[in-house]
Order: sequence, then structure tokens, then C-alpha cells
Amino acid sequence: MKNDLFSIGGFTIHGYGLMIGIGILCCVALGVYRAKKASMSEEAVVDIALIGIICGFLGAKLLFVVVEFPQFLKNPLDVLGTEGFVVYGGIIAGVISAIIYCRRKKLVFMDYFNLVAPCIALAQGFGRIGCFLAGCCYGGTTTSSLGVQFPEGSLAPAGVKLWPTQLFSSAGDFLIVLILLVYDKKRPQSGNTGALYLLLYGVGRFAIEFLRADERGAIGILSTSQIISIFVVTAAIFLLVRRKRDEDEKRKMA
Repeated sequence: MKNDLFSIGGFTIHGYGLMIGIGILCCVALGVYRAKKASMSEEAVVDIALIGIICGFLGAKLLFVVVEFPQFLKNPLDVLGTEGFVVYGGIIAGVISAIIYCRRKKLVFMDYFNLVAPCIALAQGFGRIGCFLAGCCYGGTTTSSLGVQFPEGSLAPAGVKLWPTQLFSSAGDFLIVLILLVYDKKRPQSGNTGALYLLLYGVGRFAIEFLRADERGAIGILSTSQIISIFVVTAAIFLLVRRKRDEDEKRKMA
């Protein structure tokens, strides 16, 4: 809602960038803490986080360009220079980079996916607060008491009450963190915590898209992110079912 928080000399602290930075720091800190408890490589977690962050930003921007391709063709620098990102692009690029890293280091990707899944959701929660401060990813108009009005200069339309979809998403991300941490205490099979993250995020993202009103691309009646959510949720369910079958097979053989 207020992207320019304060200035030091000629340097302005932007709310969006600040929350992204806080999210990254919390993500890495939680990942290192979880790695210590699980006696896993802290160095690998930091490497995966840093590589994932870089590739994630590039992937999120790339998918944003794809979604806004007609506008990109008209004014490439304008699209590239905005704060626009598509989270799914970041998730996909981050996962791919982590898989490549684990293969090169001869690590079991699914073990580390379990480890960092709550950390990813934590970073996303702070990131969505940044979206709220910047006014991007805004919701549709509403007369509800939950509606908020953004000021002039925000990326969201000013002077009208809108659904605070950014805060809804942030609350959902933080809830996912809690669910994953509680679930992970049960020592689930390798990859299950990561798959549960994909399932919960995919369902939540699909639902919140119905309240959003910003330009973000569409295929038929569904937004681009909803289409991707369907594939993500399907993949997550497939992974969970497959892991359950593998576990049942091991019990039969034991």
C-alpha cells in the first residue's frame, strides 16, 4: 500500500524489495536450522537457496514476459522494468535448478525438497506482503468491509475498494508453512512434504485467482496461473500416491 517506505540520502527503500529481502533471509535461516536438525548439509541448503533465488527471479520474470507478450512486443523495456513477476515461473525454475544441483552433487533431491518446502512458502508469504505494499497482484472491486483502497501512485487502481488478495495469499502461505512443519515432524517419506507443498499452494493459488483483477493472462475462462495450478496439483497427487504405493510395497516385502 506504500511502496516507497523511506529514503536515506538519494537511496529509497521500497516496500516490495524490502519484503523480498526479508523473505529470502528467513528462507535461508529456516533452511539452515532445519538442515542442522536433520543432520543434512547446511552448505547444500544455502547453495540451493541462492541458486534457486537467482533462477527463480529469472523464471518468474520470464513467465511474466510470456504472459504479457503482446505488451512486451510493444514496449519491451517497459515490461522488463516493471515489478511484475509470475510466481509459478519462479517455482518451476527454482525446482529445476535444485534438481540439477542435487544431481551434480550426488544428493537426493527429494530429501532436500522436503527440507526446503516450508522455507519456500515462508519466503512467498513475505513476498506477498511486498506485493500489497506495491499494489500489484490486486483483487477485484468489493463492498466488503475487508476491502482496501490503494493510494495514487500504486500499481493498483486508486480510490476504489479492492479485495486484498495479496494479504489473503500471504496468510495462506504462512498457514502452509505451519502445516508443512507439523506434517514433517511425522518424518514422512522422502518427497512427501515437498509434494504436499505443491498440492496446498496449487489449490490455494487456483482459488485466489477468482478474486484477482490484475492483467495476468488467460486461457479460456481460466487464468494462466489456474491452468498451471491444475498441472501442479495433479503432479503433487501423483507423487503422493506413488510414494504411498512404494511404501506399501516395502512393507509387504519386509
